[in-house]
Amino acid sequence: MTTFALPEISRPAKVKKKQVLLVANGDLRLSANQRCWAAQRDMEQSLSAAVAATGYELVRAHPYKEAEQHGFISSQKEGMQVFAGIDPDAKLIVAEAVWQYSHHLLHGLIAHRGPILTVANWSGAWPGLVGMLNLNGSLTKAAVKYSTLWGEDFSAPAFAKPLGKWLAKGSLRHKTDHVRPLDEVRVPGGVRKLGRALAEQLMREKAIMGVFDEGCMGMYNAIVPDELLHPTGVYKERLSQSALYYETMQTSDEEADAVRQWMEVRGMKFVTGANHDEDLTDAQIRLQCKMYVAAVRIADDFGCATIGIQYQQGLKDLLPASDLVEGTLNNAERPPVTSRDGVRVLYEGEPLPHFNEVDECAGLDALMTYRLHKALGQPVENTLHDLRWGDWDASGTTDEYVWVFLISGSAPPAHFAGGWAGASSERQPAMYFPSGGGTLKGISKSGEIVWSRIYVEDGRLKMDLGRAGVVELPREETERRWQATTPQWPIMHAVTYGVSRDQMMARHKSNHIHVAYANGAAEADQATLAKAAMAEALGMDVALCGTRKGGKAW
Repeated sequence: MTTFALPEISRPAKVKKKQVLLVANGDLRLSANQRCWAAQRDMEQSLSAAVAATGYELVRAHPYKEAEQHGFISSQKEGMQVFAGIDPDAKLIVAEAVWQYSHHLLHGLIAHRGPILTVANWSGAWPGLVGMLNLNGSLTKAAVKYSTLWGEDFSAPAFAKPLGKWLAKGSLRHKTDHVRPLDEVRVPGGVRKLGRALAEQLMREKAIMGVFDEGCMGMYNAIVPDELLHPTGVYKERLSQSALYYETMQTSDEEADAVRQWMEVRGMKFVTGANHDEDLTDAQIRLQCKMYVAAVRIADDFGCATIGIQYQQGLKDLLPASDLVEGTLNNAERPPVTSRDGVRVLYEGEPLPHFNEVDECAGLDALMTYRLHKALGQPVENTLHDLRWGDWDASGTTDEYVWVFLISGSAPPAHFAGGWAGASSERQPAMYFPSGGGTLKGISKSGEIVWSRIYVEDGRLKMDLGRAGVVELPREETERRWQATTPQWPIMHAVTYGVSRDQMMARHKSNHIHVAYANGAAEADQATLAKAAMAEALGMDVALCGTRKGGKAW
């Protein structure tokens, strides 16, 4: 009988009955993990106390790393090593006080058999809720069962009671009665007809989505599988960031300087300094303007109807951040870019819809929104934002709960109070961007918006839509919110109609939320229903969330 040398297989020790394991996922960048560790440590201490109060013990599944000065899982490689030592049947909490790269631990969560709970703090400065929403969207796409919980105070009954329920039963559900399937909603015939016609046009004539390297920041939920995307009529052109870098370096100083001059003539302000490591410099701005020209030309070369630049990874060590590029692309009024021979103005008089962080769900949404709003005669500029944080208005201007929609790139000046004249550019934080680069910063104007999110669940494309209003807050309150988050980034003060904070967190399957303005409340309602009809005709499962303005049901 032949004998074989069998491989050694790790057999993790079983946890005790009243023990719960904890993993903490982090960033790929050492500087970010080190700076954010103190917030994570404090959160874990509060969570340990909350777990102990229920009679359980929270046990960290991986150690603090003295050499690196943090205790995060910081790569997929490390994540696999950690999960090889985890009891696959144990209760497991993923605790997040910061942004995290979901792919670092997605493999382990997919294979885990025990109950999983994702937990986030509620802080603008330390965006655990943003990281958790991304992880939740990734787990949803991967068909992994999980529960989720969030809060400012882990000792408060609002957090402690559901935590105790999860520890006892291994599952937790939140009310989502604000969600209504589209087939239960009356859509006017003309509106439905327009949505279906736009869907048919897209499926018949097709469109190209330019993707500058997939998988930015570990966002598994942001990758739309080709077999789900193709039935919508949209096909990916997989582009390389090396090509964008090359084209950027081929662009002349004169062309780049003309882009900046165009912006400054319209009132754009650049907050510059001389120190490359800390300030936004003229050299960084010139490279950003070159990248803008390069992106438009490459998009034209390949016939792209929408593009996404990877943003934080890949190019960050070679070029300044792409924020200024992204927001400019999303604006109809923007610096003209000619073909290389100078004969044609590319995408003249229209935006080139850009999806930040290569979020392909947002890219499909951006293309749909642009075409729909153009057909409706509504503002065509649209963007994603992070669902960054929210708080009650400290100024007393409104009694409503006001979300902070905040994104580093892609926000167009058309969304800002004052347009280009209300826009400024400040240096991106150095811990993320060693090569610098400025943002496209502004305060979103008051008005009526449609919000939406495309996501993948049960092997299908789905879309949630809702209505919201952007409110104007006093400058002091805006500054408070900026200082509580990231003051270099564009901000939107949003009130979601008929959707509370906790309802949004319970349902939303992404850290991103897509927004577009309409000329008024009635027009926004119409755009919402037309977009829902278009999405349904493209094969998506569609749901409307919340109410219209004033609490009127759909």
